[in-house]
Amino acid sequence: MIKEYIQTHQQRFLDELFDLLRIPSVSADSRHKNDVRKAAEYIVAKLNAAGADRVELCETKGHPIVFGKKIVDQSLPTVLVYGHYDVQPPDPLDLWSSPPFEPVIKDGKIFARGSCDDKGQVYMHIKAFEAMMKLNQLSCNIKFMIEGEEEVGSDNLGTFVKENKDKLKADVILISDTAMISLEHPSITVGLRGLSYLEVEVTGPNRDLHSGVYGGAVANPINVLSQMIASLHDDTGRVTIPGFYDSVISLSEDERKKLNEAPFDLNEYKKDLNIDDVRGEKGYTTLERTGIRPTLDVNGIWGGYTGEGAKTVLPSKASAKISMRLVPNQDSREISELFTKHFLSIAPKSVKVKVTLHHGGQPAVTPTNSKAFKAASDSFVEVWGKAPIPTRDGGSIPIVSLFKKELGLDTVLMGFGLDSDAIHSPNEHYGVKNFLSGIETIVTFYKHYSKQ
Repeated sequence: MIKEYIQTHQQRFLDELFDLLRIPSVSADSRHKNDVRKAAEYIVAKLNAAGADRVELCETKGHPIVFGKKIVDQSLPTVLVYGHYDVQPPDPLDLWSSPPFEPVIKDGKIFARGSCDDKGQVYMHIKAFEAMMKLNQLSCNIKFMIEGEEEVGSDNLGTFVKENKDKLKADVILISDTAMISLEHPSITVGLRGLSYLEVEVTGPNRDLHSGVYGGAVANPINVLSQMIASLHDDTGRVTIPGFYDSVISLSEDERKKLNEAPFDLNEYKKDLNIDDVRGEKGYTTLERTGIRPTLDVNGIWGGYTGEGAKTVLPSKASAKISMRLVPNQDSREISELFTKHFLSIAPKSVKVKVTLHHGGQPAVTPTNSKAFKAASDSFVEVWGKAPIPTRDGGSIPIVSLFKKELGLDTVLMGFGLDSDAIHSPNEHYGVKNFLSGIETIVTFYKHYSKQ
């Protein structure tokens, strides 16, 4: 019945998603403030149309949060669906094969910014809700909390959660903002890394200088910054910040063995990325490096003249954005403090250094023995024909640990993207099959969860 409903309304579902994808809701860019609100209003309208009661546009100090619910019976369990309607900036635009906010389907995939992260996955839940309402199959109470600041650290979500605990009261959180191993090997994420995101600025002379007149006599901030960044790793790929690994929980050999049993082809991985070899912390596999080990990476670096042609300048300033992915037991605030202290300590006297904290989030591990996890697993078996593999994701969703702390609720991370979907990159895409099968799997989750 649900399969037939999805097939009948498939084109409408895609058309509606395309309308949402056309809205450039880039939360990091203040020029798109109105677009972010427009996306929120679109979500409100679609939840109302699907049959939700009292859908609200909840104002915050930043972008609004959409809240809606449908309470069918107070005695039934309640599922709180979380997602986000904001998206990453589309830059660099020249690397897109089609405009980022003009969605198109190519080779069975939807190409657009936000198609996978997270508009496409959020919209699966809205359409699953619609289908259950139309077919009179909604067997649980359901609440929606869809925010517009996930891509900039969810700064105002914590306050909203703390101030609205009664409104958000539920039995479990359901999130689709992660990936599966593949269409042939469905999986459920059971671990997420935390995040510390900072910006560093190195200042030398009080103005840009002629590199011939002053070069070799005055510190070049770009050179200094590059040397400082290079020193943050040793020859084995370990981060050199004192205390960085003090709280890291090491997995047992048995746990590591099970993690590496997940289907993974290193040669295909390298081929997909067009690289000759992988690199990372010595003594760990690629799956371990991206799932259970902390990292430090430069996300952007700039300074001096970067325009067309040549300009022989010794710059006054150089800057970089740096993120650290954290594993269970590492604290985002503590790691940010350790980084700041260390980075300032290694700066030569010839420059001044400033470190600015942007945002962060705590790592999280979700249980695999809960009723909700079993329901999710059973739903994959029914729709995909095989049990999902528990995996640890390298990304971060700070709200997961916040939900546990403030609401006492565990989360089921039932995502349907693929690592190859190029989220946060040019040519982000999301499979049509993933989208439609995701809707069916979500509906099936409610059926199994209501029986637990």
